[in-house]
Amino acid sequence: MSSLTLRRSAPAAGITPGIPRGPQPRRRIAFVPTLTLLLGALYCLLPVAWVMIAATKSGRELFSTFTFLPGTGFAENLKDLDAYRDGVYWKWMGNSALYAGLGALLSTAVSAMSGYALAIYRFLGRETVFNVLLAGVLMPPVILAVPQYLLLAKANLTDSYASVLLPLVLSPYGVYLARIYTAAAVPADVVEAGRMDGAGEWHIFIRIALPMMLPGLVTVFLFQFVAVWNNFLLPYIMLSDDEKFPLTIGLFTLLEQGSSTPALYTLVITGALLAIIPLIALFLIIQRFWRLDLLSGAVKS
Repeated sequence: MSSLTLRRSAPAAGITPGIPRGPQPRRRIAFVPTLTLLLGALYCLLPVAWVMIAATKSGRELFSTFTFLPGTGFAENLKDLDAYRDGVYWKWMGNSALYAGLGALLSTAVSAMSGYALAIYRFLGRETVFNVLLAGVLMPPVILAVPQYLLLAKANLTDSYASVLLPLVLSPYGVYLARIYTAAAVPADVVEAGRMDGAGEWHIFIRIALPMMLPGLVTVFLFQFVAVWNNFLLPYIMLSDDEKFPLTIGLFTLLEQGSSTPALYTLVITGALLAIIPLIALFLIIQRFWRLDLLSGAVKS
């Protein structure tokens, strides 16, 4: 018998001759987790869908029996919103863009430098500082709003753009994320190599460490931008001039006036819909820099 015949007749490894192979186990779908996620997604998206549909309805259609069918008043609602108080809505949106954009940039810069220092340098009290930051992460912002107002009132900075921007510069959660990401993404050997080549500490941070930290810093920027864009309590306490209001406070004032002027409700809903668009655009523009897993950008030594 040839060797070819022997090879063909030999049983495959791991299979007992004469015993038929049973059916392979099928992949089971985890119905309960999947159903829970679908219900959670529906819970989050249903209000957004309601706002999108309600913004297309006129005042008469809105206050009649509501259905999930588009209305005919979207263009009229946009026109009324644009004409309200000579376009004050766009002033509010510009203020929100200023608070969120500049506040998120400053906060990301401070978080980057602080997180890098806490991760790379060894100094007395480093762990104490980090633990204090962790305590700041757990502290609700509502507790700090009134003390911040009193401090800024002493400096005569209330009812100004600075009164909203200054409390946003330091984000304990941003520093925490930057520190964790820097420890994973910036190897100590790379920093030491830069020092041996004669590079200064600032040069090492800007030219070597910062590009490695970029995915984590983009995540910090996104979190901070969304938090500031949706912030309500801080500007509500700090500001009294409605020309400096962000969208959250501006729409809230419209909603309060709607109790006596129901026609303003359509403006509030249309304004809420337009307020979502910049957030969606931001995520679409910089999503290629965003890493859901903070360890995905780590450099392996």
